[in-house]
Amino acid sequence: MATLRICSWNVNGLRAGLRSGAFPAWLEETAPDIAGLQEVKARPEQVEEHPWLDAGYEATWHPAEEPGYSGALLLTKRPPESLRLGLDTPEFEREGRVIEADYGEFVLLTSYFPNAGRKLARLDFKLAYYETFLERVVALRDKGRSVVFMGDLNVAHREIDVARPNEKETGFLPVERAWADRVIENGFVDTFRALHPEQAEAYSYWDPWRERRKRNIGWRIDYVFVSEDLMPSVSRAFIEHEVLSSDHCPVGIELDV
Repeated sequence: MATLRICSWNVNGLRAGLRSGAFPAWLEETAPDIAGLQEVKARPEQVEEHPWLDAGYEATWHPAEEPGYSGALLLTKRPPESLRLGLDTPEFEREGRVIEADYGEFVLLTSYFPNAGRKLARLDFKLAYYETFLERVVALRDKGRSVVFMGDLNVAHREIDVARPNEKETGFLPVERAWADRVIENGFVDTFRALHPEQAEAYSYWDPWRERRKRNIGWRIDYVFVSEDLMPSVSRAFIEHEVLSSDHCPVGIELDV
C-alpha cells in the first residue's frame, strides 16, 4: 500500500509565485504526489521556469483562451492512464477550468469553479457549470469508478466555513450552498469536514484587503471531495494556512491506495 499526498491550490497567478520563490518552496516542502492548481493565469509558453520538471512531475495544462485569466494545471509524479480536458461544453472549455486524470484505482478531477461576479452577473453561468460538473462526477461514480475531485469551488458550504456568513453574498447564497448539499447527497464526502467536523476558523481564502488574512476573516471555499467508497482510505485532510503568495492557501488529503 502507498500513501498519496494530493493537494489543490488556487495560486492566483503562477508566474507571480514562481518569481517570488513561494511556489517552488511549497512544492519542495509539501512534496505532493498530485497537485491541482487553479487560476494559473498563464499559458505554457509564457512560463520560463519549470521547477516541477526537476522534481519529477509531469505537467498537464488547460489554459483559458483569454490571456491572464483562469486556467488549470495538473502536476503529477504518478503518470495517469489517461487524461481529459474540460467537460465537453464549449462555453466552459474556453475558460480552462477542468483537468481529469484516470489513475486506475480512482479518477481525479481538479477544477476552478466560476465566481458569480459583481451583482451576480455570472450566477447563471456558475450554476450551469455546477450542474454539468456534478453530472460528470456522478456519471463516473455510476460506472463504478472511485472519484476524487478538488479545487476552488467558490462556495462556503456551512456557516462554520465562513467568518462572516451573509446569504446575500456570492459564495454563500442559498442556491450555491444547496448545490453543495446535493454533492453530498449524491455520495461524495467533504474530506476536511468529515475528519474535522467541528473545527472552526479553518479557512482557505481571505479577501486581500484590510488585513483579513492576518485577522483570519476568511472562507473555506477550497475542497477535496472523494466518493464515499474512498473515504476509509483518507488518512488525513489538511489546510496549509501558513503558505502565502496567493489569496488562497493549499488544501489536501493523504490517500492510502
